[in-house]
Amino acid sequence: MPEPSLYHNTPPSLWSLYGKALFARGRKTGTGIVIPDLGARLVGVSTANDNLKRYQKVCGFAPQTSVPITWPHILAFPLHLKLLTEKAFPLPLLGLVHLRNTITQHRPIGVGETVDIEVRLQGQNEGPKGLEFDLVTEARSAGTLVWEETSTNLFRQARPDASAASAERPQLQRFPNTQSIHAPESIGRQYASVSGDRNPIHMHALSAKAFGFPRAIAHGMWSKAQALAQLEQQAGWSGQNVTVSCQFKKPLFLPGTAQLNWQTGSGRWDYQLLNAKGDAPHLTGEVTWG
Repeated sequence: MPEPSLYHNTPPSLWSLYGKALFARGRKTGTGIVIPDLGARLVGVSTANDNLKRYQKVCGFAPQTSVPITWPHILAFPLHLKLLTEKAFPLPLLGLVHLRNTITQHRPIGVGETVDIEVRLQGQNEGPKGLEFDLVTEARSAGTLVWEETSTNLFRQARPDASAASAERPQLQRFPNTQSIHAPESIGRQYASVSGDRNPIHMHALSAKAFGFPRAIAHGMWSKAQALAQLEQQAGWSGQNVTVSCQFKKPLFLPGTAQLNWQTGSGRWDYQLLNAKGDAPHLTGEVTWG
């Protein structure tokens, strides 16, 4: 892999990167696409910036001496955008679909702690709906890995055997604990203001319609953060060596209401965010320790 781009303290400008995304030309749309080995590093970044308290409020996290488990994802987002707008990256940024996300927190990260963050593109796979690839993020404190994340993204491509790939949907499980989550019409803009993720499908109904959605949809990582903000308040939760994975399913249209369902167990919890009727998932996932 080439030497990753290096930034000290200050990440690359999001506005310039979005400009590159909007006016990118010559992206491949056929077969034979190769995801390049690209990486970037951010050295000496404080986990306590001006947006932390606002992020906690937008996502429902209670203030603590440690940062939310999803917060390093926000710190790394400018580096994610940097890689996905590089000339060597062959796919259009707008239109990529976030399929899955797995975060492992090896220990709680303190508010104000300084970490080094590294991101890289890794691997590719021909999935049933198109090309899948991973965006891997690692955070280190004093050289020790304290947090890592794998986000799997999809570039949709037509498949000749697409009908065969459309298997029967598994029956929804029913979990004993339930809590309602409300997503106001403005939550996409609120989350964008603290995360930097200003994808048009999340901002307004008009901009979402340009990409084929009847209304704006909630950010997948806002939905995951909302679920975790509630789960970590439950008895038995521990931030030590915890892995939280999820698969993003149907979009949550704004405004909207969802049902968070979960069940606890020894070393593993299962959770899902369902639509208001409780018959279709926005996301499903699990929490494991050890």
